[in-house]
Amino acid sequence: MSSLGDWVVPPAVQPHAEDYDFDLEAALSSVVGVRTLIPSDAFTAETLGDERHGNGVLLAGGLVLTVGYLIVEAETIWLNFSDGSAVQGHTLGYDQQTGFALVQPLARMTLPHLEIGSSSDAKIDDRVVIGSPGGAERSVAGHIVARQEFAGYWEYVLEEALFTAPAHPHWGGAPIINTSGKLIGIGSLQLQATSEAGDDLPLNMGVPIDLLVPVLDDLKKLGRADRPVRPWLGVYSADIEGEVVVLGLARSGPAELAGMDAGDIIVSVADKKILDLADFYHKVWQLGDAGVEVPVTVAREQGPVNLVIKSSDRNTLLKGPSLH
Repeated sequence: MSSLGDWVVPPAVQPHAEDYDFDLEAALSSVVGVRTLIPSDAFTAETLGDERHGNGVLLAGGLVLTVGYLIVEAETIWLNFSDGSAVQGHTLGYDQQTGFALVQPLARMTLPHLEIGSSSDAKIDDRVVIGSPGGAERSVAGHIVARQEFAGYWEYVLEEALFTAPAHPHWGGAPIINTSGKLIGIGSLQLQATSEAGDDLPLNMGVPIDLLVPVLDDLKKLGRADRPVRPWLGVYSADIEGEVVVLGLARSGPAELAGMDAGDIIVSVADKKILDLADFYHKVWQLGDAGVEVPVTVAREQGPVNLVIKSSDRNTLLKGPSLH
């Protein structure tokens, strides 16, 4: 996760206004610093920390769009704007399925906002700017290097995530801006790929903005997406040498209560063989909504073990936002 300090992006990868047909300074003025404080007893404090730093971006109407892990369970949110002002914010909405979150600044904002574009129109090799508070010196001029499925260890799948390079050092919640000056994604992770020459190539993974459009009004009005909640198992897992391996378990989560152990290899769900991590999640979600029983077979040293996991809604474990 990113943290902010006295730093600049190397000049060679900074964006320059003359290279773009939109007002780069105005676009980057919409980028917001986000700092949150989370209760130490919050469900996510152990894995994500109790103080988080990252970015967001002002949308039309004065709301700030960011990535959910920055604000989930936050009791205090501070927003730092390009004009030097800082105000507190309130979590307006959070969507576990996409990872997007909306924050309402507790003051009227008159700064520039970023228009929502279309991530489906983005192509490999398209130029983008990955923005950060502080303007061009803290932003990255990059390009899209891949559009492909991404599966995260925390029971999360994007069917077609955006991958950009070079990587931004403070990626969390950073807006991905296309050559029309519009928002096409929000930064979520930094990952390592391998170049054709065999060198390590740091990338940023971004959540495509097209996933926000269908749920934006729901997040504003309801604080969540108005759709059935996917079943959650509380399993942290990864693809390792062609197998889906359990790395860890949420404390007192459904899988731990059902007897799953770290080191288990996920073999099947409801007697259907698991192909990879994303396939594991999809097969769980296909069984029904949160609360459905999930039959899972795992491989252990002594042989296969059949488990029945009573899934739940992860949101019921999270502390609700505090209004200041």
